[in-house]
Amino acid sequence: MDTLPSIPSEEPRVKRDFDQMVFVNRNLTLETIRCYGFDMDYTMAMYKSPDYESLGFELLRDRMVSVGYPHELLRYTYDPSFPTRGLVIDTKYGNLLKVDSNGNILVCSHAFGLLNGVEIQKYYPNKFIQRDDTDRFYILNTLFNLSETYLYTCLVDFFTRCPRYTNLEKGFQHGDLFMSYRSMFQDLRDAMDFIHDTGALKGHTVKNLEKYVIKDPNLPVLLTRLKVMAKVFLATNSDYNYTEAIMKYLLDSNVKSGSQKESWRSYFDLIVVDTKKPLFFGEGTVLRQVDTNTGKLRIGTYTGDLQHGTVYSGGSSDLISDLLEVKGKDILYVGDHIFGDILKSKKRQGWKTFLVVPELNKELQIRVKKQSMFEELKRLDFFLAELYKHMDNGSQHCPDIIAIQDRMKVLTHRMDMSYGQMGSLLRSGSRQTLFASQLMRYADLYASTCLNLLHYPFNYLFMAPPVLMPHETVSQQSTDFASTELTVTNNIVKLTIN
Repeated sequence: MDTLPSIPSEEPRVKRDFDQMVFVNRNLTLETIRCYGFDMDYTMAMYKSPDYESLGFELLRDRMVSVGYPHELLRYTYDPSFPTRGLVIDTKYGNLLKVDSNGNILVCSHAFGLLNGVEIQKYYPNKFIQRDDTDRFYILNTLFNLSETYLYTCLVDFFTRCPRYTNLEKGFQHGDLFMSYRSMFQDLRDAMDFIHDTGALKGHTVKNLEKYVIKDPNLPVLLTRLKVMAKVFLATNSDYNYTEAIMKYLLDSNVKSGSQKESWRSYFDLIVVDTKKPLFFGEGTVLRQVDTNTGKLRIGTYTGDLQHGTVYSGGSSDLISDLLEVKGKDILYVGDHIFGDILKSKKRQGWKTFLVVPELNKELQIRVKKQSMFEELKRLDFFLAELYKHMDNGSQHCPDIIAIQDRMKVLTHRMDMSYGQMGSLLRSGSRQTLFASQLMRYADLYASTCLNLLHYPFNYLFMAPPVLMPHETVSQQSTDFASTELTVTNNIVKLTIN
């Protein structure tokens, strides 16, 4: 009879702090990865928060004032404690929403004020939105959206408070001028396009790299080690000149004194700029060569073999696979954009995916600090279920759950406020956000930084925890909280752990 091999006892256990960990949604063996791909912005190039978001906010605010918005807006400054990634702007009513994967509303704010349940129902009778209605609802998926999120909130706040304007359901009236929430949002999007298209944000960044970009000496170490094991490519939406400035700052200056200096391009087998993701993962665009001396594109479509040291512009994920001679399942792509990087590369190409979530360290720190509240909320969820567990169609008694529900609301609000006014990126109480559900569905691995790969050997087997279906948990539910008692006195909930 075959027997299972024993686990070697001489291997020491490695204890990693949570800020060094890579988290797993689906099993993945690094030994099978033949190619590593990287995005640049907020993946290899980590921007310093809140300085970088403040810069983006100020450029946006100033642009809005320059096109005619009131000069009083210049009084607003960026507050990093307010915005959270993954929120949804309702351009009809000017509200900021946090929703779950089905569109159920978890948190809603108007300007800087949180709405209660009754107020939410006035706007959304079912506390639900059709998030596929992209003409009305805009999802703020990227870290670049944080400054945009905050400025939109400032706009709503200003016009709500300004006595010159009359507050209406869908905007503001001043004489014969109607300022709708939708038009304000469109003006904001136009301003965002302006600072990106004109290079204003990138220009300020390049002029003061030390202030806005984190330079980590471990980045060239990671890329050097990866190149020994596999092929490595860079695919970024940024143009060549900006990519050159950022990557030169991150990699060229990390060469040890006395050693031969190599260009940052030597760390990659393939470099593609102006990818226009997520279009890059579909039909793509024309693949052109970049003249690295001038930054200009050479005319015509490139059709030759891969040339090391050559920089390309445009193209598609299929062309990447062809040039590097790898298949989708051989590629692990690392990026920060849940839609542009991770969802599309997974759904359209079958690439393995690694999502960078810089907010994760803060999320974990707060979760550890507030562990008692998380545990209490979990127990309250359990007791709600227990109250109904043994009832059948003939049961006449209706359990009194008002006190428990009120306590759960208080706990959820206190937990949310621990993260900031709009709460956690990943959940509200025990309910997961839209961002969290997409992370679990499309990211095979995730971590606060791609550099956490340095804490694992390159033949590592990442094992995901087993996910049980509800019917598979029947045997353990009866014992999970067997030693805990619940009492309700004068509408005060008290938990006792024996």
